[in-house]
Parts: sequence; C-alpha cells; structure tokens
Amino acid sequence: MSTTVWFLTSNAGKLEEAQHHFKQLNMEVKGLDLPENAIVEPQATDLETVARSKIAQAMHHLPSEGAMVMVEDAGLFVDALDGFPGVYSSHAFSTIGNHGLLRLLSHLVDDDPVRIKNLRSASFEAVAALWDGEKVLIGKGSCKGAIATEVQGEAGFGFDPVFIPADLDDSGAPLSPGTLGSISTHGQTFGVVGPYTKHQFSHRRRALEELLRQLPLYEPGE
Repeated sequence: MSTTVWFLTSNAGKLEEAQHHFKQLNMEVKGLDLPENAIVEPQATDLETVARSKIAQAMHHLPSEGAMVMVEDAGLFVDALDGFPGVYSSHAFSTIGNHGLLRLLSHLVDDDPVRIKNLRSASFEAVAALWDGEKVLIGKGSCKGAIATEVQGEAGFGFDPVFIPADLDDSGAPLSPGTLGSISTHGQTFGVVGPYTKHQFSHRRRALEELLRQLPLYEPGE
C-alpha cells in the first residue's frame, strides 16, 4: 500500500513532476486544491518562511489525520534589485510582467557579454516543504543566471522568457559567466529552449531531490 502525499497546488505540471519523483518511494502524490481564501499568504521576505506558513495552514485541511502534505514556493531573485521580485514574483509578473522587469534594469547595459551578465545576475530559487506526520522537511534548489536585455521566446511561464541560465558543468554545478559548460542554452532564455533542456537546470527539480534525500529508501538517479 502506497503512502499518500497531498500536494498543495492547482498546477498540473507541478503535480505531475512531484508524482514522478515520489513514485520511486512508492508514495502517491495527490493534489490538494483548496479554495482561494483557505491559505493566507504570509508577509515574509524568504521562501522557507512562506512554505512553512503554508504547511501549517494546509495541515488543517487534510482529508485524514496524520496525512502528509507538501507545498512548494519559488521565485526570481534579481541581485541588482536587492532580490526583487523574490517571494512576490507571481504578483510582480501579473502586474509589471517581463517588459516591466526589463525596464527596471534598463540602465544596466554593457557591450561586454560577461560584464552584462554580472550586472544583471539573478537566480530562480525554490523551496519544497513536506510535513511527514512528525516534522517539516525542507528541500531547496537554485538556478543561477542573468536577466536578458530583451524578451526571448514564448515557452515556459512567468519570467522564463527573460532569464538566461548559467552553463552547468558535468556535475550540474553552475559555471561563471563566459564559461561554456557541458550543459548550455548558448545564451538563450528559458522562453526559447524546450522542456527537456529546461529540466536539466530546474530549481524545482533540485528542491524536490533534496527533499527526497531526507526520506528513507531514496536512491538518486532512479
């Protein structure tokens, strides 16, 4: 009999990805889609605080006592904007969008491709939190990169069309700007590349994998 994890999300793509990762542990993931006002978004500046607050609130809506529940929060953190939009990424995208973000960085220009990436450095960050019935486990993932000078492509969602990920080495670690890695988008944003390429950089995948490593019987790479 498999263990059920209730995932607080209405995003079918996130649910499918979580189901794939947890399946290797014989754990079934089901969506916990609550009314919009059931969870109050906490006023916080870091993703872990937000995730822990949502876990605490979601525990009151579980279909059975002692069930497991998971939440995931992610955001785009731009260094030149002191981490903005960060935890407010969803709201920022719905209000100013990709073009608004580019306008905020329009003064950061340089003809040198390495310097411009340093000036416009940013990262996608993700936190996956799981209540296992006794305690909250936390997994974190990061994708380092830079903000492009123009919108590129229409794939992905959110700020994907303005984010260029840093190249990765053979182990999946990010490299410094100007260094060609074994995994690369060759200067293209997430709005241009396909889902397989994007998955190799995925901050959400890294957060889930770090979370899974804290559970028994986990074997990476399966």
